Amino acid sequence: MIFEQYYLECLSHASYLVGDESTGRAVVVDPQRDISLYLRDAEAHGLTIEMVIETHFHADFLSGHLELARATGATIAYGEAAAPEYDFTPLAHGQRIELGQVVLEVRSTPGHTPESISVVVWDDAATLARSDAGDADAAPYGVLTGDTLFIGDVGRPDLLTSVGVTADELAVSLYRSLHEQLLTLPDSTRVYPAHGAGSACGKSLSTETVSTIGEQRATNYALAPMTEAEFVAAVTQGQSVAPLYFAFSASRNKQDRPLLDEAEAPAALSLDEARDLQRGGAVVLDTREATEFAAGHLRGAVNVGLSGRYAEYAGDIVRHDQDIVLVCDPGTELEAKIRLARIGFDRVVGHLAEPQAAFLAHPDAVERTSRLTVAGLEQAMAEVTDLQVVDVRNPGEVALGTVPGARVVPLAAILDRMGELDTDRPTVVYCAGGYRSVIGASVLRQAGFTDVSDLIGGFDAWLGGGYPIAQGSEVAG
Repeated sequence: MIFEQYYLECLSHASYLVGDESTGRAVVVDPQRDISLYLRDAEAHGLTIEMVIETHFHADFLSGHLELARATGATIAYGEAAAPEYDFTPLAHGQRIELGQVVLEVRSTPGHTPESISVVVWDDAATLARSDAGDADAAPYGVLTGDTLFIGDVGRPDLLTSVGVTADELAVSLYRSLHEQLLTLPDSTRVYPAHGAGSACGKSLSTETVSTIGEQRATNYALAPMTEAEFVAAVTQGQSVAPLYFAFSASRNKQDRPLLDEAEAPAALSLDEARDLQRGGAVVLDTREATEFAAGHLRGAVNVGLSGRYAEYAGDIVRHDQDIVLVCDPGTELEAKIRLARIGFDRVVGHLAEPQAAFLAHPDAVERTSRLTVAGLEQAMAEVTDLQVVDVRNPGEVALGTVPGARVVPLAAILDRMGELDTDRPTVVYCAGGYRSVIGASVLRQAGFTDVSDLIGGFDAWLGGGYPIAQGSEVAG
């Protein structure tokens, strides 16, 4: 068996290439949109990719099934409950895909979504035959669990409430899928999920990328002995605010759509061209580091640093139907475009050529931003009577406490809840460590807030400095 796991840190996304060395037949499971890595490795191993299996309609990234189908001629497969708008092969519960000695077994595991499946990987057909004959020691190599079972967590069941499926209904299905399908596998079975720590598809995912059924049975809070009702309560509470782009990406994964060109960099634009596009409604997305952005950027730009969870947070503060003008460190323009394309944001109309030179030549188009240390925030809280402090963290983080008097507006909700804030009051934005607060502050500034600063080091620095915190009923929602 050829088995490769690909882990994309910036989206906490795992995908898989599974092939049979003797026949050269292979499948790819849950691919990212830029597919060159699968094509490269398949060629290196002498494999032909015949099928692309999607464990479900993903919400957190735009999958590469259409790109792989075009490049290889592979068929696209989903669980039989799926109904995409393009040709696909439905996979029934219990169906087996024989690649040679390697056999894949499909298990229907609804819960995260109605069409979710898991794929049991048998690396030896003889072992599968022994299992069919009742040999309890005959164990599969592993199981690709998609978003049904994570390491340390399970898939959140609340992402489809907007389309008429309740979180409680899906949580009941998830409980049954876990106990009737995945936990019936031998303890030695390796667990390969579609996501890891940092993903908004769960609330307490591990940094590990592989585990076993036995380890998860013993350590995963959601697999502890409990009733169905207790499970529903446990997995529906404390979830983060779903990123703004999730509904768009999930819908886009069901649709036929244009393919990604991984080699085509966005067009170079002059400053005048960039400003004209901005005046026409395009978002100027500055991908440089926060210190560079603060020192000088195009007036009205928003900042999401390329070094972090760039695409995810860009999807929180840019709407999917807006054109995007990039401002990048030279040489990173193509990367910035591809990473946006991974969540389905294809409306990149160009990038500002030589931004530093453009800013120096046109200082009237440039603005700088204010940043505060925790000592500076303490002083402002004492001296500025109408100071507005905004916490852009998620509910699970806020449970640890907030800066006293802070208003909690998670970053993923900031575009929709901006009206709750006063544009004329001096405003300080903070998050956990400082990355998201720069994003949030730039969004407020772009929307017309007159005096906005971000907190350097965030709540971690505030807490580490021994400053007072508010908890429970003292926290403003």
